[in-house]
Amino acid sequence: MTVRELPMTVPAQGLPARVRIHEVGPRDGLQNEKRTVPTEVKADFIRRLADAGLTTIEATSFVHPKWVPQLADAEDLFPLVGELPVELPVLVPNERGLDRALALGARRIAVFASATESFAKANLNRTVDEALAMFEPVVARAKAQKVHVRGYLSMCFGDPWEGAVPVHQVVRVCKSLLDMGCDELSLGDTIGVATPGHVQALLSQLNEEGVPTSAIGVHFHDTYGQALANTLAALQHGVTTVDASAGGLGGCPYAKSATGNLATEDLVWMLQGLGVDTGVDLGRLTATSVWMAAHLDRPSPSRTVRALSHKE
Repeated sequence: MTVRELPMTVPAQGLPARVRIHEVGPRDGLQNEKRTVPTEVKADFIRRLADAGLTTIEATSFVHPKWVPQLADAEDLFPLVGELPVELPVLVPNERGLDRALALGARRIAVFASATESFAKANLNRTVDEALAMFEPVVARAKAQKVHVRGYLSMCFGDPWEGAVPVHQVVRVCKSLLDMGCDELSLGDTIGVATPGHVQALLSQLNEEGVPTSAIGVHFHDTYGQALANTLAALQHGVTTVDASAGGLGGCPYAKSATGNLATEDLVWMLQGLGVDTGVDLGRLTATSVWMAAHLDRPSPSRTVRALSHKE
């Protein structure tokens, strides 16, 4: 990339010096695609993301193939990338999924809970509390083997069936996930309705209830164009882990209004402009998303990818 293709760096007060990007493209990004991406292409995607400087790359999901057929090749994929010098978390829905992940040497797993009853029913066919009970033995067994556990929490700001989600309702489930042993949380704005004030209110309430900012990551969708603004609000609060998807791929197959994840390139462009270190090479990352868009036979939805790939 040339100098004119990089943002001017103007540091802002009160932001973290470094942010860890939790790259979700290979899992969350590809799980909703109509076409199934070949296993070797997925493996190459992960290798290219690692080569671009991403250090945490969510590789796949050990969910039953009936529910997410696009990720049915988890057993074939993970051994192809397992030796990369990066963290490769995988999503596990239950103890069977954990067994499959541990058998392949996974050292970081994630469970996927909901802040609302409606989404818990749609996604897991359980109540919120029934889902938490299902995760307890998963987390306990993982921690017994010194495996890092992330707790995803969806619908933290709004739900397509229930509307705005009360902050105290989200805090209760967050505390339950931490109490059962999760090492970190990812607060998901699954349908993209959050705004910066709402983000800061939730983070403040979590702190007041004893949840440290260091245990919190954020996962914003860009349905209403608010993902970067919400991310900045979280950074101003002290959050240093941000989920993003290369090229803006993905959404949620059980929430039809979820139009897409925050694009990693858009995030990196903003953070570079703010002087916040990510360790990511924006040129290599953009090239990776252009390459993947060609495999998917459609342009990347990332504004930064489009802008940089159209430069002469």
